[in-house]
Amino acid sequence: MSQKLAGKVAVVTGASKGIGAEIAKQLAAEGAAVVVNYASSQAAAEQVVAQIKSQGGRAVAVKADVSKPAEIPQLFAAAKQAFERVDVLVNNAGIYEFMPLENITPEHFHKQFNLNVLGLVLATQEAAKHFPATGGSVINISSVVATLAPPSGSIYSATKAAVNAITRSLGQELGPRKIRVNSVNPGMVETEGLHAVGFAESDFRKQIEATTPLGRIGKPDDIAPAVVFFASDDSKWVTGESLYISGGAR
Repeated sequence: MSQKLAGKVAVVTGASKGIGAEIAKQLAAEGAAVVVNYASSQAAAEQVVAQIKSQGGRAVAVKADVSKPAEIPQLFAAAKQAFERVDVLVNNAGIYEFMPLENITPEHFHKQFNLNVLGLVLATQEAAKHFPATGGSVINISSVVATLAPPSGSIYSATKAAVNAITRSLGQELGPRKIRVNSVNPGMVETEGLHAVGFAESDFRKQIEATTPLGRIGKPDDIAPAVVFFASDDSKWVTGESLYISGGAR
């Protein structure tokens, strides 16, 4: 069976756990060499690399905090050093904090925008310098909250609405260079992060499931196949699109 991404190199930001780790594994399973980026979770990132290698894939873990502009070029330099090229960027690194209006601070705002929006833009800017003349693919991990916009999520939702707009704009801007830009917008997904913020067994989760036509929250392996699609030639005539993967919740 032919692999859809044979010979390609993919950089996945924030790939040490959750959705990012599953994306890295599925890209590798389709033949891509994968740069598993992490900001602090080195052991988890190395574990993802080990799992990929145990399946016969190629991967390397690279530390870089994409909320810090100075560290972004190092990420792509390491990718080129390891695998000699870059064809795919998955902007998965992100943070979410819910906060009611009266508690919002500049720090709360900048923490999310610096990673979810500015980091994503600067990583894309750097990737575009390294993509071959034949083009490349950027996949932004946005969220259903870009349009669903739940209470106390105004800043987080704003970052993801920005990601949707950036996806559309860069899709048009980079199209002439054969660089495609699309986003995947998950609904609530069962990850370590979901448990860490206490949403996993919350009334909020039950409310989401009650209003989701397919009746459950997502799993990382619900999301990763769409990233494979956007990274591959299966989507060669698709750019500037946002695909909602949320069980029908909008």
